[in-house]
Amino acid sequence: MTEPDGTPGQWYLHLFAPEQPDLNWDNAEVRREFEAVLRFWFDLGVDGIRIDGAHGLVKEEGLPDLGHSDIERIGMAAEGGHPHWDREGVHAIFRGWRAVANSYDEPRVFVAEAWMGAPDRLARYVRPDELHTVFNFDYLTAPWRTDRLREAIDNNLEAFGAVGAPTTWVLSNHDVARHVSRYGRPQPDEPVRALSDFLKDKPFDLELGTRRARAAALLTLALPGGAYIYQGEELGLWEIEDLPEELLQDPTWKRSGGTDRGRDGCRVPIPWSGDCPPFGYSPPAATAEPWLPQPTAWKKLTVEAQSGDEKSVLELYRKALHLRRAHPALGDGTMTWDSTAQEEVLSFTREPGFRCVVNLSEHQIALPDHTEVILSSGPVHDGCLQSDTAIWLTR
Repeated sequence: MTEPDGTPGQWYLHLFAPEQPDLNWDNAEVRREFEAVLRFWFDLGVDGIRIDGAHGLVKEEGLPDLGHSDIERIGMAAEGGHPHWDREGVHAIFRGWRAVANSYDEPRVFVAEAWMGAPDRLARYVRPDELHTVFNFDYLTAPWRTDRLREAIDNNLEAFGAVGAPTTWVLSNHDVARHVSRYGRPQPDEPVRALSDFLKDKPFDLELGTRRARAAALLTLALPGGAYIYQGEELGLWEIEDLPEELLQDPTWKRSGGTDRGRDGCRVPIPWSGDCPPFGYSPPAATAEPWLPQPTAWKKLTVEAQSGDEKSVLELYRKALHLRRAHPALGDGTMTWDSTAQEEVLSFTREPGFRCVVNLSEHQIALPDHTEVILSSGPVHDGCLQSDTAIWLTR
């Protein structure tokens, strides 16, 4: 950058967009200022704060260069690895923030977004004197396969248990393709990191994706720890993959020179009511249009259309969330895998008297012994659980 007279101009660092300059967290004044910002919001009664890119505050001294492709090296540990992801210095910053949160009679809560390659690295962010919870992206990127889902569950329960923190479970968020669209495609053997790219050139089966997404909801809400629901997943929304190019707004689209469509497909506003777009986005007398267009097919998925429909995704979520709060076995605690479960079945118990069974096979399976069906993501016929269906049982 140069000034009009050709002399060197001022530069600043940004990792994502020019509108998001990075701060110098080595500067004590910056740290004090941000702690004052936290207090400002906490004093207003805010319960907590989500931290975007929590792993990226501190940079290696000297700011060594990286090529454009190196942005994908998010998962590398800081030791001899990435110069601005997961550096050791971030933890001192978060300990200072935790002290601010703990200074209130009703302590405030931090939720961190941090993409990490290993659960034990991620768990360091939620040690007792740092942040409270962090999104679990190992679980999000796991394909609809028993081995990969169980691996993600086991590894994260172990890592977070080692620091005395609850793990969390996430199926979708604002940076990745919606899981209805991911699950409705042929599933790979390995975890899917580039989730938007995963959709390309793969046939999409909406019925299959929705059935698996319903089952995934019951699996997620039955696991020990916390669960985060991304806006619209409770309606069964799918990824919008055909947005007109002239309407794309994600900076990734322009930054890539029009080769990467970015994340707009999961950011289309949710449908509330009515039979046509914008589905209650604004009052009937208003003329405001959403920032991205909704498909007309979503008229069957509005909150209005699904409310009271016992077979809808929305009512499944409502029931599951109500039961999760009410049932003594759910929420925090432990779980035990069923060692007798079939290869393509996830089955575990929680005390007192709860069992979750998820059938990921292509065939129906017989239900284990039980006294009551609490909730099922799909029909149960003659004591059998159908393919890609989950069920909660009383033992």
